[in-house]
Amino acid sequence: MTSTFPSISISTERLVLRPLDTDDVPALAEMMKDEQIAAWTDVPRPFTEESARTWITEYAPAERTAGHGLDLAVTEFLTQRLVGLIQLTKTNWHVRSTELSYLIAPWARGEGYASEAALATAQWLFGDQKFERVELRTAADNTASQQVAQKIGCISEGVLRNACIAHVRTDDGGWSDVRTDFIVWSLLPEDIEGADGQLADIGGYTQYPEWN
Repeated sequence: MTSTFPSISISTERLVLRPLDTDDVPALAEMMKDEQIAAWTDVPRPFTEESARTWITEYAPAERTAGHGLDLAVTEFLTQRLVGLIQLTKTNWHVRSTELSYLIAPWARGEGYASEAALATAQWLFGDQKFERVELRTAADNTASQQVAQKIGCISEGVLRNACIAHVRTDDGGWSDVRTDFIVWSLLPEDIEGADGQLADIGGYTQYPEWN
């Protein structure tokens, strides 16, 4: 069986998940400047347009080609505006499992976009790719991310103590690392049967054989 993800576009009622493109550079750079994203992720700081271009043209294609994962731009169906990112990492093709994470631009939060995009990706993984497990890890204090995991039907499996490094602002305006716990969540094919029906309205899949 395949050991790399195909280049794919996934559509829902409100969103299109597609490969990142160089046209996304300005919007991606702007999104990554957000304080919440800087606090809960290890994205470079400062995150410049050159950082965004490197991510899109080098990092994301290399991760897919190597079979490690997949990065998808989450865009609004009507406006095509970049809403956020879905990332698949640490993919194990023998076990058919992968770790899923999500980032949402500040202006798009509170609309249910993270849940909609994450569930659509999980449905594609379980249905089209025949995966058996999707794992999520959320920082212990990141309640917004935990709410997304719960909303799409994830089951909390336990805590990885002291396994996460978050970031807090210092008095001089810089950043300092702080250790916290990871909450581990899992999603299996049978778990999404009870997920919100509106979230599960998948419009279809389109593959892009020339994208690399």
